[in-house]
Amino acid sequence: MDQRFIGGGADRRVKMTGFTTIRSLGLSLIVALSLLVGCARDAQGPTDEERRLIAGDLGGRKVDLAKITDARSMPNQCSTHPAIANLSASPSWNGWSPDTENTRFQPAQAAGLVVAQVPRLRLKWAFGFPAAEAMWGQPTIAAGRIFIGVDTGAVYSLDATTGCVHWSFQAEKGVRNAISIGPVKGHSSAKYAIYFGDMKANVYAVNAVNGELLWRTKVEDHPLALITGAPKLYGNRLYVPVSSTEEVEGGMVSYPCCSFRGSVVALDADTGRQVWKTYIISETPKPVRKNSKGVQLWAPAGGAVWNSPTIDARRHAIYIGTGNSYNEPVAKTIDAVMALDMYGGRVLWSVQDTDNDASVDDCAEQNASENCPKDLGPDFDFGSSPILRTLPGGRRILVAGQKNGMVWGHDPDRRGIVIWKAQLVEKLAQDMIVFGGAADEENAYFGLGSGGVVAVQLKSGDRQWFAPVPASQAQGSRGGETAALTAIPGVVFSGGRDGVVRAFSTSDGRLLWQYSTLRVFTTVNGVAAHGGSMGAPGPTVAGGMLFVGSGYRWGNKGNVLLAFSPN
Repeated sequence: MDQRFIGGGADRRVKMTGFTTIRSLGLSLIVALSLLVGCARDAQGPTDEERRLIAGDLGGRKVDLAKITDARSMPNQCSTHPAIANLSASPSWNGWSPDTENTRFQPAQAAGLVVAQVPRLRLKWAFGFPAAEAMWGQPTIAAGRIFIGVDTGAVYSLDATTGCVHWSFQAEKGVRNAISIGPVKGHSSAKYAIYFGDMKANVYAVNAVNGELLWRTKVEDHPLALITGAPKLYGNRLYVPVSSTEEVEGGMVSYPCCSFRGSVVALDADTGRQVWKTYIISETPKPVRKNSKGVQLWAPAGGAVWNSPTIDARRHAIYIGTGNSYNEPVAKTIDAVMALDMYGGRVLWSVQDTDNDASVDDCAEQNASENCPKDLGPDFDFGSSPILRTLPGGRRILVAGQKNGMVWGHDPDRRGIVIWKAQLVEKLAQDMIVFGGAADEENAYFGLGSGGVVAVQLKSGDRQWFAPVPASQAQGSRGGETAALTAIPGVVFSGGRDGVVRAFSTSDGRLLWQYSTLRVFTTVNGVAAHGGSMGAPGPTVAGGMLFVGSGYRWGNKGNVLLAFSPN
């Protein structure tokens, strides 16, 4: 099962008699049960309470969720809400990475944390998210504030030092990407805006000081489209990656597989107006045949963009990794590293690292449906952002971690040709490198779904060290290091699916510090909270503090943000 799908697994694959058609319509199990029970009750239909639950579920949120998540009901209100005068006045971690190259490396001055202090990290405060079941978003730190979204669709602004709450905003659907902040024009009430997407393919600009909506734009009309990767803000443009859950639904014979195409959309950051849109598969899906159930099937489809775009200011390009195909034939831009012109969206080059990868869920099972590709691919796409680094002497490299455990070194200045490749696992398999690594000036670091962290030399791809996670520390429902890694000088941080956040020495992989988040926390906002697995967003570091969201849908769920400091 692809971990990137929210709501994946058994809850999205109800195969029992009577439920398959309902699931194909995108309804949840609670809706299915309510409909069936209501219809069976002397033909009277659902009760008023059942209707209310159904309406709430169809609307994509729990009933009265906005009231439950509202920060105004929390006891730890910040006493003041000062204006943001200058984003550069204090250390920040803005978006998926503190830089536009997606290195996930925080320099020493901004980190405010040195190697000797890491073993002294202690919990400073914890913040609980009401009604949340999983920590999807990654904390952004800017102007002394934290901005973070969660699976309820709530987005919060907190004080980074104390955890007091400034405001909350309710999106239409869950928010699972890192938030970016930058200047905004044309709105008298706002000098700075935060930008993010939701699980219905909506993109938002919100006043960073008070949480008021400035604009909202839907970037894709496909009913299963969503935004998982963090939109990248650069200049006056917001570059939005678009993915979907069609890969989950596609194997069911009741579903008209498949018509979604991944894309990157450029929006005007001030207005939300679309500037350009580039599909990963250029050909428009067309009807190809009907299956034995009479359901129309389509092709081509796939190429979801799960990752945050990487900016190359020198070449005026953005780089992305692309997903697998959902059917055949498979385009050459599938499972590829691509370069797009940032001004007009034109494809500059594309290098495919795995060919003929057509796959949808359930196809590897015994009862695979006729919707499945004839030649089933391995589902070895790129879920994580390419990392752009400059080597000593000025040569540059684009490092891309693939889901199967391969890492590729591409040359961005020679149309992406492969310089080196490194296989980090003994046997290629799914979910080995999922949400990506980090890189300093010498090495790139990747967590492995099989457990442990690996350092790879940037100039050659040679393995420098491997730090295994001992089995005794990987207890719980699932082990492995699939969350994004984070680096500061001398240290790389990793969040594990076992609920443990760890710090390793970048010189030799030695374990410097660890903290188990699998516990109940007393929170500053009085919300009952506990930690869980960490499978997607990575830790962030700024101003001498480490911020970690704990709780992911696979493994142990959780709903807490933790702030650590050596003081």
